[in-house]
Amino acid sequence: MTGDAPIVPKPLEPLDEDWQRGLAIVAHPDDLEFGAAAAIARWTRQGKQIAYALLTSGEAGIDGMDPAEAGPAREAEQRASAEIVGVTQVDFLGLPDGVLEYGVALRRDLCRVIRTYKPDIVITNNFRDSWDEAGDALNMSDHIVTGRAVLDAARDAGNRWVFREQIDEGLEKWGGVRQVWAAASPLSKHAVDTTDTFDLGVQSLKAHDAYLRGLGSGGFDPEEFLEGFSRQTGNRLGVKYAAAFEVFKLSLF
Repeated sequence: MTGDAPIVPKPLEPLDEDWQRGLAIVAHPDDLEFGAAAAIARWTRQGKQIAYALLTSGEAGIDGMDPAEAGPAREAEQRASAEIVGVTQVDFLGLPDGVLEYGVALRRDLCRVIRTYKPDIVITNNFRDSWDEAGDALNMSDHIVTGRAVLDAARDAGNRWVFREQIDEGLEKWGGVRQVWAAASPLSKHAVDTTDTFDLGVQSLKAHDAYLRGLGSGGFDPEEFLEGFSRQTGNRLGVKYAAAFEVFKLSLF
């Protein structure tokens, strides 16, 4: 009697890199560094312009540090982390960490950011219910809320009659977002080679020193963590290291 054949993950397709301006929108400092930062380092090396927009300052993310102290500390760490991968524009929207709410108000805020930066590609984090296809590693509310709002705001930005007060203030509608990419989604079908920039991704995660020291027993190893996921993804792309993304196309045509 033979056992079931092992499940072989499907190969991943390379991402389209024929674009120039990117905007990464996530909920917290460190969200991008848990996988996507090495990809961003690759793209800035190519000469692409990428800005970060953080909905919160991550002030509720360190159990042993009061939010009034944690927020500024985490903002500083995020700016240092972004600089490592070639990003100098980092905005914080100042929304409350841990209790983000999906709705028109959030879509309005993100639409304004998108109309301001006029990106070709918008990058966010996994906003599926879990980090794995089996549904065992549950995602958190802030990530889910952010991703849903990012997807909607990317469409809102191209409609002059939605949040038209922004148009009246001088912003132009922006229908130039081609795709939204969600990093580390369990439904990813695309990836990008991060072999040459993997070390920069590790350095960018290590820059979140105060946050990492607050994780559990303090024994978290950023390089080991990133290598495990990056190598698995790289195997599916046919390279040493890679970062996976779920691609959402905004046009039906």
